[in-house]
Amino acid sequence: MATYKCECGETMEVSKATLVYRDGNWVTKQALCKCGKYMEAEPVEGMPQLIRTEESLSKKKRHDRLWKGTKEKLIGERGINDSFK
Repeated sequence: MATYKCECGETMEVSKATLVYRDGNWVTKQALCKCGKYMEAEPVEGMPQLIRTEESLSKKKRHDRLWKGTKEKLIGERGINDSFK
């Protein structure tokens, strides 16, 4: 959750934030104060990072599978240096 604070002193916690473009600024739609102004998010220490480690997302693995399939289609079962007999 993010804590938002207004110039008038009001605070609010927002769990889901939707950014919208209003009056030339990007603001959080849910952080509208009673006074009519949009609240600013209070700075937090650090930001969580999610790292996905699934094999399907690895570029190297995807490249290897792609090359293996293409090679098989181009030269068939035999190797490139194998004779035709």
